[in-house]
Amino acid sequence: MAKGVNIKEAKGKLGILLPGMGAVGTTLIAGVELIRNGFAKPFGSVALMGTIRLGKRTEDRTPKIKDFVPLADLQDLVFGGWDLFPENAYESALHAGVLNKEDLDKVRPQLEAIKPMKAVFDNYYVKRLHGTHVKTGSTKMDLAEQLMDDIKNFKKEHHLDRLVIVWCASTEIYLEHDPIYDSLASFEKGLRENHIAISNSMIYAYAALKLGVPYVNGAPHTCHDMPALLELAKKNNVPVAGKDFKTGQTLMKTILAPGLKARMLGVKGWFSTNILGNRDGEVLDDPGSFKSKEVTKLSALEFIFQPKKYPELYGDLYHKVRINYYPPRGDNKEGWDNIDIFGWLGYPMQIKVDFLCRDSILAAPVALDLALFIDLAQRAGMSGIQEWLSFYLKSPMVAEGLYPEHDLFIQSMKMKNTLRYLMGEELITHLGLEYYD
Repeated sequence: MAKGVNIKEAKGKLGILLPGMGAVGTTLIAGVELIRNGFAKPFGSVALMGTIRLGKRTEDRTPKIKDFVPLADLQDLVFGGWDLFPENAYESALHAGVLNKEDLDKVRPQLEAIKPMKAVFDNYYVKRLHGTHVKTGSTKMDLAEQLMDDIKNFKKEHHLDRLVIVWCASTEIYLEHDPIYDSLASFEKGLRENHIAISNSMIYAYAALKLGVPYVNGAPHTCHDMPALLELAKKNNVPVAGKDFKTGQTLMKTILAPGLKARMLGVKGWFSTNILGNRDGEVLDDPGSFKSKEVTKLSALEFIFQPKKYPELYGDLYHKVRINYYPPRGDNKEGWDNIDIFGWLGYPMQIKVDFLCRDSILAAPVALDLALFIDLAQRAGMSGIQEWLSFYLKSPMVAEGLYPEHDLFIQSMKMKNTLRYLMGEELITHLGLEYYD
C-alpha cells in the first residue's frame, strides 16, 4: 500500500475570492450560505455528496469523499471578490435572476455583507460589458499590485488561514500566442509596459500566483495556461487548474461521446447550438469572446474520438457549435444537439438531445469543488497544473507534450485515484484481482 502524502490540516478559515460576482459567483455564495444554514443540500457537489470506493469490493468501504480527505469545512469558508458593478452579493443575485427572492431572503444579511472590490477591467478584452466599479492605474503592473493589496487586506481583515481564487467572470476575447507569454521575465516586462497581449484575467492570475494563492480559471480564454505564469506557479509552489467550467452542452458531450466510442459506433456529424440570455450570453454574442468558447467546446470530441486512430468511424466527423444570445431565457440555457451516427454495416441512426439546463446551477457546485480541491492540493504540497481536476473542466490544462483527457469517466477515475494516492490507499485498476487474493 502507498504511504500517502503528508497533508496539512484544514485549520482556520479559507477565503474564496471570486473575480466576477455575477450569476455564477452569487449562486455559489448564496448556495453555500443556504446549505450551511440548513436550508438546502449541496446537490451537484461531488466533493460533498460523492463517495469513493476503497480496497476490494468485498470490503464494502465506501466513505463520502468529504469524510475521506481533509477538505475545508463549509462553515470555515469566507467569500469575497471583485466586480465591475458595486452591488453587494444580494443585489447582484437578484439581478442575475438565478435563485428566487424567497431563497435569497433567507440569507439576505450574509449576502448584503459581501461587497465587491473594484475590478481590474479593460473593455478591449470583453467588448459587451461596460463597468462602473473599476480600478485605475498607470500600468498593468500597478493594477496587479493593487490586486495584491486587496488579497492581503482581505486575508488580514477576515483573519484567514488560507486563500484560493476562482475566476467566475466573463469570457475574454480569443488571444493568439504572444512571445511575452514565454517567460516570467518577459511577462513582467509586458505588465510594466501595458502590453496589449496581457488581459484582465492574466493580471488577476499573476497577482494570485505572486502571493502563492492557488488559482482556477473557470472561463475558456487564455490566462495562466502559458509558460510565464506556469513558471511563476512552479517558482512559488502554487497549484493551478483550468480552464472553463464543464457544465451544460459539453458535459453532455463528454458523457455521450465516450459511450459511442466504447461501442465502436461511428459519428458523421454533431451539430450543437445554444440559447442563453444572461450576462455570459451577452458577452459571447461578441465574436472575439465566442472564439475563446468555441475553441474549448470543439476540442472535446476530437480528443475523445481520436479520429487519427479510428479514421473509419470518426475521420469525417463534421462538428459545428453555435451560441445564440436570447435575453428572454436568462440563465436558463437550452442546448440542442443533433448527432448523426452509424452502426453495423454502416446503417445510419440519429440521436437528438434537448438539454434545458440552468447554467449557474450547474456551474456553482463545480466552482465550489474546485476551490475545495485546489486548497487540498496546496496543503498536500502539490504545485503546478492539477490535471486530476480535469473532471470539472471543458479544456483541461496539461503538462507540455501531453494531450488532455476529455472522457468524463476516465477523468473521474483519475480524480478518485489521486485522492486514494494522497491518503495512502491502493489505486483501483478494475482488474478484478480481488477475487484471487
